Amino acid sequence: MQLKCRLAYLALTFFLLIGLVACGGRSPKASKPNASGSPEQDENSKLTFFGVAFEQFDEVGRPVWKVNAKEAKYTKEKQIGQAESPSGELYQDGKVVYQIKAEKADVEQDGKRLFLKGKIEATDPRNGIVLRGNELEWRPKEDLLIVRNQLQGTHKQLQAVAQEARVKTREQRMEFSGGVVANSADPQVQMRTEHLLWQIKEEKLIGDRPVQIDHYKNNQISDRGRGNAAEVDLKTKIATIKQNAQIEVLNPPIQIASNSIAWNISAETVSTNSPVRVVHKTENVTVTANQGEMKIPQKTVYLKGNVNAIGHRRQSLQSQTLTWFLDNKLVEAQGDVVYKQADPPLNFTGETAVGNLQTENIVVRGGSNKGRVITEIIPRGKVQGQ
Repeated sequence: MQLKCRLAYLALTFFLLIGLVACGGRSPKASKPNASGSPEQDENSKLTFFGVAFEQFDEVGRPVWKVNAKEAKYTKEKQIGQAESPSGELYQDGKVVYQIKAEKADVEQDGKRLFLKGKIEATDPRNGIVLRGNELEWRPKEDLLIVRNQLQGTHKQLQAVAQEARVKTREQRMEFSGGVVANSADPQVQMRTEHLLWQIKEEKLIGDRPVQIDHYKNNQISDRGRGNAAEVDLKTKIATIKQNAQIEVLNPPIQIASNSIAWNISAETVSTNSPVRVVHKTENVTVTANQGEMKIPQKTVYLKGNVNAIGHRRQSLQSQTLTWFLDNKLVEAQGDVVYKQADPPLNFTGETAVGNLQTENIVVRGGSNKGRVITEIIPRGKVQGQ
């Protein structure tokens, strides 16, 4: 027993096989009974239909949506509303792209779009993505599905909440906007931003607004990334953070800042070919260089090109390369080494240096003058500008 409702050129045609409550088989265009059962026209009167199908087809006869409902109440203002247990399919190029269902929903259609309002669930049968929200809008000519209002998206690879999701079904591309929080299981990361693009086939997440990425180990944050833009490749598990990029390692407490940082979340390495600044927060040591890399599990930092390390007492070590062993607080410098300390004021020049910058226990070797270290003792008066 089914009633099919088709909107073509904004016209509704109803085929009743049974049970038109309080209407006796009349078309909605006929006079509708009021609440008392009178045949008089009433702006607020409703007709209840059982076994309803809403269908729309494109210019060549292919379906663009089909929605069935056990029961639907017709109103003059809304055309069709208050559908009970609606379910159906959304089509693109004649193929199902999303399956939809709800317990209750207002259903509106005008030939160009389908609009459902209620607790809606939409599932992509091609990849298993499930979108839940309180409003769904399907614009087939724009190839655009919109789910909004307390959106929740779930997938084996990603879970996300936001205010809205816009889906391009042909491209399999989804845009989240408004308070976006996206959680990935592998790697175990959480992204927070205001706008996030998910390229589903390519398995990439792209943020073009300020973004924060938290990496979890044993359900606790171990590292955190920030920047004005970011891209996470879920296949390679590499996050590329750009524009004021920062990585914060919690153990040891290290901050790495650069214009562009590649963060291999799985291998737990951080690298950049751009000028970089590395800060050890508790030791109060800052190192800058042209490029650098940190291996987090080994707690080792490698820096290259115009390296300049500065300690809390203004002691400094300059070189072409520097290896910083964070566990034992040792540095190994090579190439055009210059070590300076303020108290007592000394300069050492050589080819290599090894030691603890914090305790100012540095050994410089291999000066440019036949292998000798050049030492310069600076009188205190000269240092103080006297």
